[in-house]
Amino acid sequence: MSNLYGDYNQKIDYVFKVVLIGDSAVGKSQLLARFARNEFSVDSKATIGVEFQTKTLSIDNKTVKAQIWDTAGQERAVTSAYYRGAVGAMLVYDMTKRQSFDHMARWLEELRGHADKNIVIMLIGNKCDLGSLRAVPTEDAQEFAQRENLFFMETSALEATNVETAFLTILSEIYRIISKKTLTANDEHDPAGHQGLLKGTRIIVPGQETNQEAKSGCCLSST
Repeated sequence: MSNLYGDYNQKIDYVFKVVLIGDSAVGKSQLLARFARNEFSVDSKATIGVEFQTKTLSIDNKTVKAQIWDTAGQERAVTSAYYRGAVGAMLVYDMTKRQSFDHMARWLEELRGHADKNIVIMLIGNKCDLGSLRAVPTEDAQEFAQRENLFFMETSALEATNVETAFLTILSEIYRIISKKTLTANDEHDPAGHQGLLKGTRIIVPGQETNQEAKSGCCLSST
């Protein structure tokens, strides 16, 4: 998939800030490390404060720099500044820990209280390599995602399952929305076309129309 990545000498057409949100130890930092550097650390230490990493890739022949922010999963570590400017968010839970999924509603409420109301949001059930320890049925997460109008995917940072797909899905949706809004702004000769780019966009949940198709590749994988 080398063709997905932009040449660092190219000019950057877009910078998209995406925030990772969820309880401690659900694998947010591992997801970021797998996506940004294709790394996984068995003895990963808890994130202290806030970190971010960038990755440059190509979407629709445009060079997009993804700026992915990761935070310690404690309420005191997450401030309004963390959400400022974010156009995408990943709500991450550990599918072997029911409590981390039950907390998603609270994290989502906090996110919507601080971020643009039409931010692109994806629900991520991480650690799907631990299928025998599953505590959150896929159907429960799908139901929550459909009710809240979120994208949904199950991932494994350890096995790299769906990690790149998840990030590319959310970044492609952000690009689709923003490029469309930019065109509209240009048509109206709006010099401040970068403002309100995500206003009034309805996010379609994949598989909403076809029920079972939204099941993650993790569950359906034949490997």
